[in-house]
Order: sequence, then C-alpha cells, then structure tokens
Amino acid sequence: MKMAEEKNPKEEVTSAAADEFVDDAVPEKLDTNDAEQSELVVASGDVDNGKTAEQLLEEDIPWIERFKQVFWTYLPLGFVAFGGPQAHVAILRDHLVVQRNWLDEDQFTELFAIGQGLPGPTSTQLVVSTALARAGPIGGLTAFFLWNLPGLIVLTVCGVLIASFVDESNPPWYLIGLPPAAISLVFKAFYGFGMKLDKLGIILCLISSLIAIMINGSKPKIDPLWSQYIYPSMLACGGILSYLDSIRGTDVRIFGKTWHVPGKPYGTYKSASRGWDAESDLTMRRIGIPLWVGALIWILWAVILAVTVSLVGRMRRNGEIPNPYLEIFEVMYRIGSLIFGGGQVVLPMLQTEVVPAWMKKDPFLQGLGLAQSMPGPLFNFSSYLGAVYRGVPGALVAYIGLFGPGVMLIFGMVPFWARLRHVKWFKSALNGVNATAIGLVGAACVILWEGAVSTFADAMVFVLALCLAVVYGIGAPWVVLAGGVFGAILHKDALGLGQNLWCELGNDL
Repeated sequence: MKMAEEKNPKEEVTSAAADEFVDDAVPEKLDTNDAEQSELVVASGDVDNGKTAEQLLEEDIPWIERFKQVFWTYLPLGFVAFGGPQAHVAILRDHLVVQRNWLDEDQFTELFAIGQGLPGPTSTQLVVSTALARAGPIGGLTAFFLWNLPGLIVLTVCGVLIASFVDESNPPWYLIGLPPAAISLVFKAFYGFGMKLDKLGIILCLISSLIAIMINGSKPKIDPLWSQYIYPSMLACGGILSYLDSIRGTDVRIFGKTWHVPGKPYGTYKSASRGWDAESDLTMRRIGIPLWVGALIWILWAVILAVTVSLVGRMRRNGEIPNPYLEIFEVMYRIGSLIFGGGQVVLPMLQTEVVPAWMKKDPFLQGLGLAQSMPGPLFNFSSYLGAVYRGVPGALVAYIGLFGPGVMLIFGMVPFWARLRHVKWFKSALNGVNATAIGLVGAACVILWEGAVSTFADAMVFVLALCLAVVYGIGAPWVVLAGGVFGAILHKDALGLGQNLWCELGNDL
C-alpha cells in the first residue's frame, strides 16, 4: 500500500454488462439502470404484473393485495416443506425468486446469510424476512404461523397422546419418497446460487463447504456442536475478505491520509439496483419497521433472556421449584438464543435439558422420529416436548420459547439490512457473506444425501425429482408430491423394486 500522489476519485467497480440468463434454475436479473428498461413480464398473477422497474419506484401495490399474496403463497408451503433447512431454502427460492420474482438473487441470498448469522431456525427466519419485506410485520407473522402450522398441530396432538405416530426406523409408505425428492431441491438451489458467483465467491464458497463437511465428519476430534460458533465466524471472515478485495485499486483514507491500494479486485462488485435504491423509500415502507423499533426489538430480546435465566436460576439456588411453564419457557428461550442454524444442532441441547427431567428417553426419540417426518422446521419438535410435559399449554409455551428469539432477532435485523445493503462497504462485505453461506448449502448436499438416499429406490426418486425441477422447471410442491407418489409405488409393500441398500453398491461390484 502506498500513499496516493494526488486525489483522483475512481468509479465504483461494476459489472461490464447485465447478468445473462444462465439456466432455468437461475432467474434473469433486469438492469434497472438502463434507460430503455423492458417491461417486467412474469407469469404469475400474484406478482408486480405489467409494470417496468421505473414505474415500480413511483407506485406500490396496496398493502392488502400484498398481504393476500403472502397468505396464499405461504399457505401450501407448510404442507410440503420436507427435507430440512436447506431443502426449505430451495423451496422458498423456487417460489419467491424463480416463480414470483418478489426478490432477486442478491436480496434472497442476503436474507439467507443474515439468518445463518443469527441464532434460531434459519429457514423460518428466511420465511419471516421475505414475507416481512413484502407485506410488513403482519405479513411476516402470518407467514411464520402458516409455515409451522401443520407440524405444530400434529406434533402437539401426538405429544398429548404420547403416541408413536411414525416408526422412525420404518417410515410409512406415504412418506418414503419425500426425503430424496426434497434433497433434489437442495442440489437445484446450490446450482442456481453457485452459477452466479464470481471468482472470489467460488473460492469462499469452496472453503466454507469443505469446512462444513469436515466438521460433520470428524468426530470425536471435532464436535459437530462447534458449528454454532464456526459457521458465524466463517460468514464474518467471508465478509471481511470480500471488503478487503473490493478496495484494491482504489484510494482509501486511513488516519486522515489517503492511500492507494495496489492491484485490482478479484471479485465483481455491483451497485444496488434502482428498484432497491437507498434513495427510494419503497423498501422501508413495505417493511414497516423503523430503525429505532428494530433496535428496541434487539434490546427486548436481551432483556427477556437475562430476566428469565436469572429468575429461574435464583429460584433453583434458593431451593424453590420454578413454575413449570416458566421453566419450559426459560429452557426453550435460552436454547433458541444460543443455537445458530437450527435443525439437528438443537437436538443434543434439548435432550440434555428434558431427559429425564420431563420425560424418559423413549418418548423423546419417538417424538424426534415424528418431527423428522413432518413438513416444516425441526424446531416444531418443541411443541411435542412441551405437550408431553404439560399438555397443550406446555406445547404452546415451548413453541413460543424456542422460536421466539430467532423470530425477534430477524424482525429487528431486517430494517437495518434494508438500509445497510446500500452502504458501499457493507454491500461489498455482503458479497463474501453470501458466497460463504452458499458454501453451506453445498455442504448440505453432501451431508444430507446419505440420510435421504438409503436404497436404490430412493436414488431413483432423487433422479426423477431433480430432472423435474431442473430440466422441466416443475414447482417444488409438485416435485415433492411426484417424489412421494413414485416412492410409494416402489415401496416394499407395493412393487418392492429398488429395495437393496445403496451403500452396498460397492460390495456388489
């Protein structure tokens, strides 16, 4: 780095041309800075139809119409969201980016990356943040409940009855094809995200993917629970590296002096589209949460955590028995405030807290098998645990406690994201954060494959579903449904085809 001889401002590094249409898996992005912007043509009736990007700056769809769009879009997703967090991300991308064009790839992956960096269930936070950006707080809360409702109801009922509704080791015929079909959507999403990365993004994506795979396959040397600290650290490092790369070849001021950074950026850094320009108030009006309210939400989350933990801790130290519902809320809220990424990471902490204090090991494992077979986030398992311990009221308290921190934090973060994404250094850093988060999706393809594809029939379902999704552009719910039907046909109680174990393939060669 050397001191610049004279102060010559340089243009911001931008792409030489608009992004080209890469594949059916990746939606085309319009160059809204072009004076001769073509009309935004979309197939669905619930998107911003018949308006150019320039017109959308001056006119917004009425809130009630946007709320209806959110309601009818998220209503069916709670019934088909199988496959875990990364499959959920794939389903959301297919509906919101590819089909409805509510968000572009940058906005979607930014919200996904923010969810990765906050405690709580990532896919649920992505549901809330995308709906929040479309129809405000009411839209975000509505999407949250619609996303969780089917799993919440089934798990609560089964928890009250303490029934083994689904045998974890022998899934029923109507569920056997759903996991491999859902995993195919993860592969589609990773391909779509990856095709948009620049050279630096591919490097960051590769590094994060390799680290995530290593963490999940290095027991006992590396505890998988470390991921809740390593994943956010990787996201932060990706952002820092991307920002440092973005200032290469520019003049920067350090301690009042102007320095020239040699070299040229390895990545590609673009300015925000005018549709989401900082000078436009459209985004903030849609979100409907001022910055000061967002900050207040974060403070409220911290206060609730401190008060509940200290209160229950003091009662136990004094030999008092805490109120059972306060105990349920404290346990769930504390875990929900510490777990990053959600999913399987939350299970060891839940087992430590509730077995044997609330139930024996067998009911816990039976509920886990049921939760894994249900659509929606694995955090719905909290309603089962609360129901076994204290009935329906316990289920609702546990549900609110475990989901509460993640939902509160994403509500508080989105207003800051809408502003900060237009700050040059922040947007440059987000490039690296996004690329690192995409690497975690790639790792999920490897990690989840083994759990979803155990027989040749599962592999057949995966191939069919991936072909329908990528080649023919079939929507996610229909892909999952087709996988379920095909898996049921191949089931051992039907045709009984492809039932040999996939892992025995090498032994037969």
